[in-house]
Amino acid sequence: MTSKAKPARTRTRSVPNHSKPARPARKQTPSRTAGAGEATPYHHGALRDALLEAAERVLERDGLSGLTLRAVAREAGVSHAAPTHHFGDLTGLVSELAAIGFRQFSAAMASARAGAGPAPLEKALAGAKAYVAYAQAHPGMYGLMFRSERLDMSRPSLHEAAEASFAGLAGAIGASRHEQIKESALSLDQAAAIVRAWSLVHGFTTLLLDDRLSDVLRRMPDGGSAETLLEAMLKSTVGRPPGT
Repeated sequence: MTSKAKPARTRTRSVPNHSKPARPARKQTPSRTAGAGEATPYHHGALRDALLEAAERVLERDGLSGLTLRAVAREAGVSHAAPTHHFGDLTGLVSELAAIGFRQFSAAMASARAGAGPAPLEKALAGAKAYVAYAQAHPGMYGLMFRSERLDMSRPSLHEAAEASFAGLAGAIGASRHEQIKESALSLDQAAAIVRAWSLVHGFTTLLLDDRLSDVLRRMPDGGSAETLLEAMLKSTVGRPPGT
């Protein structure tokens, strides 16, 4: 009896794969787009400075009414909590900003006086012109510096900056009167001289910024300007001997 032959079993040989193994898929990291509520990475000290710089930009662009903590945070591109963390509240922020203004203001007048001629009138004119020029270049900051109801004058930085500014004014008046004025203990005559000069320049600056001098200037002879008007005013008051 003939048996049926079994079909031969074929063996399949695996062909080695010499290609590199596929790398596992890399995790997709969602891209971060800075939004209004996402803080820009600043160093702690740099963030404080950045907030003050942003506050000055907002102040000069939008005025004091537009200067809010949220507006400053938005301008700086940081979280809304950042200004509160660094300054406590809006009064703290504007007080620190005003301190910067007083320092800039004082430095501008001191530099102008130092670069003027030796005569008291020359130094007085240079300081007064620098006073007006600073106000024209930074009207928002200048206005803030004299808004006492919005400031905390007890903050050390603002108190020191305002005191230094007053000391500079007292020193300039003392030089014009050929006497040394100790700002912590003024005589009535010295106080009157300081306030007279301050009132003159500050009042003139306020009228100029408010565009209230245009009519007066229009009535002056040809070539008359705000600067020549200021010079004429100062010439009639600076250099008076004590007691006059």
